[in-house]
Amino acid sequence: MMIDDFNELPIHEQSRIIEMAWEDRTPFEAIKLQFGFGEKEVIQIMQHQLKLSSFRNWRARVRGRSTKHTAFRNPNVLRGYCKTQYKIRQNKKR
Repeated sequence: MMIDDFNELPIHEQSRIIEMAWEDRTPFEAIKLQFGFGEKEVIQIMQHQLKLSSFRNWRARVRGRSTKHTAFRNPNVLRGYCKTQYKIRQNKKR
């Protein structure tokens, strides 16, 4: 099962997948390339990992967003995130 595969990952990789899914400018294809989870799997992961209200907020943000799908992106955009975007580099351990 896909959730079992996700749960077998180290905590820092689980955290990174969720972080990438929340980022507006990180396409699902980048998550697939780096971790092997496609859009449908990421949706299932987020549904399993988030509270219901947080999942609904995330789905509302992601649905139809052109930056989350490379096929809909402007071909001039070559980066995954804004250069000035603040990034948290330290993942907390559970």
